[in-house]
Amino acid sequence: MDEVVSVSGLFEGSEDIAVARDLAGAFLADAQTVHGLAVSESARGAVELVVSELVTNARKYAPGPCLLTLEIAGGALEVTVWDSNPTLPVLMGSDPTRIGRHGLEIVMALGQSFSIHCEPVGKRITTLIALADGTDTGCRL
Repeated sequence: MDEVVSVSGLFEGSEDIAVARDLAGAFLADAQTVHGLAVSESARGAVELVVSELVTNARKYAPGPCLLTLEIAGGALEVTVWDSNPTLPVLMGSDPTRIGRHGLEIVMALGQSFSIHCEPVGKRITTLIALADGTDTGCRL
C-alpha cells in the first residue's frame, strides 16, 4: 500500500484518554478491514498503550487540548501527540521502585523511533510502531 492512511483527534479532558485509546483501536481495525493491512495483536496493544501514555502526559502537564495524529505508511504507524506546553519531558533513569512516571520509558521501549519537536506553541512527540510481528521494535534515538 503506497497511500497514507491517517486520523486525528482533539482531546481536552482526562476522560478523553480512553476515547483516544478507542480511536487508535478503531483506526487499526479499519486499517485491516478497509485497507487490508496486516496489524498484529501485539502491535494493536502497543499502539493503544503508547497512545494512552502520550495523551495522559499531555492532559496531565499541558493546559488546553492535545492533538493526536495516527498515520500509517510503509508498514508502520506513526503516533504523534501535540500539546501546548513548551517544557520538554524528562526521561528518568530506570527505577523499578519508583511509582509512576514510567510513561516515556514505555513509549521508547515499544517504538522503533522517538522524537520531540519544539513548535511555535508547545511541542510534538512522535514515535513509530511496526504493525506486523517479527520486526525489530527496539527504540533508536
